[in-house]
Amino acid sequence: MKTSLSPAAWVDPPSGPYIVQDSPQADGFDLTLVLPTYQESRNIRAALQLVSETLRSIEGLTFEIVVVDDNSPDGTWQLALDQAVAIPELRVMRRTAENGLATAVIRGWQVARGRILGVMDADLQHPPEVLTGLVGLSREGTDLVVGSRHVENGGVGDWSVIRRMISRTAQLIGLLILPEVVGRVSDPMSGYFLVKRSAIAGRFLNPKGYKILIEVLARGNVRTIAERGYVFRERMEGESKVSLSIYIEYLEHLVRLRFALLRNSRFLKFCVVGLTGVVVDMGVLYLLSDPRTLHFGLTRSKVAGAEAAILNNFLWNDAWTFANLVPKASSLRMKFGRFLKFNAICSFGMILSVVLLNIQFNWLGMNRYVANGIAILIVTAWNYLANVRFGWRSTDCPTRD
Repeated sequence: MKTSLSPAAWVDPPSGPYIVQDSPQADGFDLTLVLPTYQESRNIRAALQLVSETLRSIEGLTFEIVVVDDNSPDGTWQLALDQAVAIPELRVMRRTAENGLATAVIRGWQVARGRILGVMDADLQHPPEVLTGLVGLSREGTDLVVGSRHVENGGVGDWSVIRRMISRTAQLIGLLILPEVVGRVSDPMSGYFLVKRSAIAGRFLNPKGYKILIEVLARGNVRTIAERGYVFRERMEGESKVSLSIYIEYLEHLVRLRFALLRNSRFLKFCVVGLTGVVVDMGVLYLLSDPRTLHFGLTRSKVAGAEAAILNNFLWNDAWTFANLVPKASSLRMKFGRFLKFNAICSFGMILSVVLLNIQFNWLGMNRYVANGIAILIVTAWNYLANVRFGWRSTDCPTRD
């Protein structure tokens, strides 16, 4: 079902805080899809045609397309505006005082009239036909639907080995700095997704650079997530905007979010609980093995101390860290099931830490203490993410991850 906007296809850029209002403007739509652009004169016509045709083919969908252009010297904004007669669902915003993909997306959402807000690239590297599946999942009620290159039916096309390594390294760094955010989706670098307005309405968004999805995950109220695979296409026209500065901005964004979320971070709670486990481990080890106490064997004492620490950590995590994932009517049997999973995950983590330590020390020649620190960081992230995905969440509170 098509829907028409007013003949004026121009939107004055908003200013001020990056906050999306609670409800759509008058004459709301099902979907507002934002296409941020800069120097896309070779692609914008084809992109708008394909996107509009795809969205019109979805039965019962009312929508608008908002192009937000950063005053492209090649006149991308004007070429987009020229399409407004053929595509009445189109509006165009030209920004002259700001720039950057992430902020462009939010400015587009601020003028949006859709109950679902979306973003995709305008260079046709995001296949428009995938919108049909994304919209379908979103209309079923999912808070966030992500187009992913790393799930079934997804891929990165003809990327070189180096480009693949850079992308995966960036994701790994994100997992180390912000595991409770980056670990929620398989493709946190994706710029192709739909989110319910209600999930980000009233939240202060403060993105930097090109990666808007991480900002949405970190600051939004996103409870349910679904992913749909797509194969990333190589650019047919124009030049890629990927550069070293984009990765530097990505790192700055991660660090900024880490400090912003530190106070209420579930991951921080997990780490605090882990420290109490160290105290329990050391205390039991002393009580059982010290010559001045029970003087049991060291190995038996260490195993008992580690298991006591795991039990301590589980009880605290169950009551505090993951409390909102535990149903009010949780039974003793369900709690025991969570404990068994927690025990298995942490046991694997201990094995993983030994393997990582030996690889770094014996094979790579790293300092043993630096190697141990890196192993601890990786295993802590593993323990947290595995428990979120396979421990508490999968046991009691299924979601559409």
